[in-house]
Amino acid sequence: MKVSKNSFFLTLLVMFLSIVLVACGAGNDTNESEDSTAGEEGTAGGTLIINQSSDAVSLDPHGSNDTPSSNVAYNIYEALVVQDQELNLLPGLATEWTQDEEDPTRWEFQLREGVTFHDGSDFNAEVVKANIDRILDEDVASPRSFLYDMIVEINVIDDYTVEFITEYPYAPLAANLAHNGGGMISKELIEADYAAMEEGREPGAVINEGPIGTGYFKFENWNPGQEINLTRNEDYWGENAKLDGVTFRVVSEPGTRLANLQTGDAHISHPIIPSDVGQVEAIDNLEVTRTPSVSLSYFGFNVEKEPFNDVKVRQAVSMAINKDDIINGVYDGAGIPAIGPLAPAVFGYSENAEPIPYDVDRAKELLAEAGYEDGFTTTLWTNDSPERTNAAVAVQAQLAEIGITVNIEVLEWGAYLEQTSNGEHDMFILGWSTVTGDGDYGMYALFHSSQHGTPGNRTFIDNAELDDLLDQARRSSDEQERLDLYEQAQEILIEEAPMLYIHHQEFLLGYRSEVQGLVQTPTDILKLNEVTIQ
Repeated sequence: MKVSKNSFFLTLLVMFLSIVLVACGAGNDTNESEDSTAGEEGTAGGTLIINQSSDAVSLDPHGSNDTPSSNVAYNIYEALVVQDQELNLLPGLATEWTQDEEDPTRWEFQLREGVTFHDGSDFNAEVVKANIDRILDEDVASPRSFLYDMIVEINVIDDYTVEFITEYPYAPLAANLAHNGGGMISKELIEADYAAMEEGREPGAVINEGPIGTGYFKFENWNPGQEINLTRNEDYWGENAKLDGVTFRVVSEPGTRLANLQTGDAHISHPIIPSDVGQVEAIDNLEVTRTPSVSLSYFGFNVEKEPFNDVKVRQAVSMAINKDDIINGVYDGAGIPAIGPLAPAVFGYSENAEPIPYDVDRAKELLAEAGYEDGFTTTLWTNDSPERTNAAVAVQAQLAEIGITVNIEVLEWGAYLEQTSNGEHDMFILGWSTVTGDGDYGMYALFHSSQHGTPGNRTFIDNAELDDLLDQARRSSDEQERLDLYEQAQEILIEEAPMLYIHHQEFLLGYRSEVQGLVQTPTDILKLNEVTIQ
C-alpha cells in the first residue's frame, strides 16, 4: 500500500499529541484508574467514600436485618430478583420465573448462565438450593428465615432451573427473593462456614471474614467500627461498575459527616439530619436528595413487661404523644404521618384505618383506669441517631405531662439490636422498611407471634386473632381478599397499640455535586454500580 508524505506526517503528529495528552493526564487525578473510561456524566474510576451513621452488624446477608449491613451487602451479593425504583420486580440472577397456574404452590426459576462468584466458582441451581437451605436451617437461626419459611421443598431441575414448592400458595415469593436476605453466597463459602460451626464457631463467622458474592463489587477488608472497603469486580457478568472501589466509613456524629462532606473528605453523608438540609443546600458544591420511602419510624412498647402489658397503658401513652410535633420539630416535616405500619405505596395499606388520636385528657383517664393515676417511671431506649435521640427527648417532655417519668438510655447500634431482640427493654425507638413492597413483610415480621425478637417483633405482641389474619393474608392468592385481611389486621394493631406509628420518612442524603449516577431506593439502599466521580 502506498502512503503519501502528508499522511505520514499527519500520522506522526497524531501519535505525538496522543503521547503528550496521556502524559499530562497521568498526574491530574490520583484516584483515577489506569484503564478508566469516560462515563455518561463523569469519569470512571476513583474510590467513593460514604460516611454512614452506623457500622454493619454482619456481612452475612442471611445473618442480619438492618440497613447499614444491607447497604454494604447489596453491593457484594445479588439476589434472584431485583426491584426498580417503583419496586417493580425485574430479572436478577434469575432471568424469568413462573407460578404454576394449576398448582400455585409450585414456582420455577430459570437462572442466568455464565455467572461466577468472586472466588471463581459457578453460580447455578445447586448454589440457590444451598443458600435457601441455609437460611431455613434452625442451627443457623437466620433472622431472615421468615422470608422463606413457607418453602417446604427445593428441587434442582437442571444446572440452571430450580423449583420451589411452598406449603401454601404464597403470592409475594418473588418479591421476597428480591430482598437482600436472599443474596447468594458462594457454595464453597457456605460449606466452609458450616465446617467452622462444627468446630464451635458462630454461624456466619467465616462469611463475615471474607464475604463472597457475585456482585459488581468485591470485599477487600473490614475494620469494625471504622470502615469497610470494597473493590470493583473485574469479572462481573454484566456491565462493570464504574468506580474502582467504595469505602463505607462509620461517622456517627452528624456534624462530622457534614464537615467531611464540605471538605471533600467524603463524597456522601448517609444520612444528613433534617436540621442540616438548609445548610447543605446553601453550599454550591453540595446536593441533597429527598427520597419518599416505604419506611416506618415508631415507638415500641414491650408488651410482656409491666406496665405495658396493659393495653390501656399503651393507648394512654400513644394518646399523650403529639406525633405532629415530632415530625415537624425533629424531622423538619420530612415525611408523612403514619396511621399504621404500612406506607401508602405498600400493597395492603388501608385508607380506612383510624389512628389513635392525640388526646391528653383521655390519656390521663386511661392511666387512672389502669391503676396508674399517679403515673409511673419507665426507660426509653434509643441508638445514637440524633433524630431518635431528639424524638426521645420530645416524648420524655410530653409524657411528663401525664405523670410518666421517662429515663432515656442511648445504646450502641449492635448492642441495641441484640438487647431489644432479647426483650430487655421497656420502650424503644426503631424503624422498619417494607423492602418487598408487600404488606406481608411490613406486618408478619413485626407482629406475628412466631417472629419475636431478632426477626422483627420486638414489641413481643402475641395476639391469636392477629396471627390468624396475617397467616391467611400470606396464604391467599386473591388480591382483594389479601387487602381486606390486612385492613382488619391494621385495625387490631391500632386498637392493641403495641407501638406508636410516627411517620413514613423521606430519606435525606447529602452528597458532593461531582458524584453522578447515584440512586437511592425507597428502601434506603444505595445503588452504586452506575456512580461516577467527575
